[in-house]
Amino acid sequence: MVKLYDGGVYLVNGTQLTRSLEEVKALTGEKTCQDCAKKGTMAYSILKAHNTVDDMEHLRLKYDSMTSHDITYVGIIQTARASGMKEFPLPYVLTNCHNSLCAVGGTINEDDHKFALSAAHKYGGIYVPTNMANIHSYNRETMTGCGRMILGSDSHTRYGALGNMAVGEGGGELAKQLLGRTYDFSYPGVVCIYLDGEPKPGVGPQDVALSIIGAVYKNGYVKNKVMEFVGPGIAKLPIEYRNAIDVMTTETTRGDQALLHHPRQTRGVQKARPRRGRLLRRLRLRRPLQHRVHHRHADAPLEHLHHP
Repeated sequence: MVKLYDGGVYLVNGTQLTRSLEEVKALTGEKTCQDCAKKGTMAYSILKAHNTVDDMEHLRLKYDSMTSHDITYVGIIQTARASGMKEFPLPYVLTNCHNSLCAVGGTINEDDHKFALSAAHKYGGIYVPTNMANIHSYNRETMTGCGRMILGSDSHTRYGALGNMAVGEGGGELAKQLLGRTYDFSYPGVVCIYLDGEPKPGVGPQDVALSIIGAVYKNGYVKNKVMEFVGPGIAKLPIEYRNAIDVMTTETTRGDQALLHHPRQTRGVQKARPRRGRLLRRLRLRRPLQHRVHHRHADAPLEHLHHP
């Protein structure tokens, strides 16, 4: 069952919802305000860490890494190159999984694949050979980390189940990042999606995603907003199940949207996972997030998903 609410709510200790500041004080022993609680969301912590200006209402972001597949990377790299790019200023993963059907002597898109390989050599990118990995599987396993941000030129760029804010965008925004420019937009609303109970046998992640899509698509409930999945129901879902819900939330709106799962269901955003060798040196967060959340405020309406 999906139930939509109007108005903001407070999430106390990751488990309890209330609309009253007085009840927040009674539960935590701390006095707070709506603006203070807003800073307790995962979205605020991550966006603040990647914002290059002091204004949190008008964000100018730089990402930790980017990713593109073989339908989109040629135009992005050519645009940036024609605009003066000399090297990739951030890790850029180039995968060959969307246009790599087998053909005599290779693939039907082999010229583009060779272009990506040469670009990776010349500009310092990360090349994933044909038929070795799907773009999103590769990024989940090698590039994500709690508190990170990834920009992708595929609409299903969603790694929120790993505490990583990922955004699927048009190629122009990726070209801007390659040129050292920022990703600019107003601070988004945050929609709290509270999960309790657990799925019945035979209910898959696509069923959960379709339930949410059916409830919010036509009314634009989550358009241009960040969806934060919280509540005790998350702990009962294996990570593969969470990833599958995550990737299909792209279909909940016609606009932009990002998604996050609370990594511990109760408190805080974990630090980025350690990595090995050169990749570690290239991707380590300058300021790992250690934000502890006692109470948080979702300034967009609440969506409540319950499996009886």
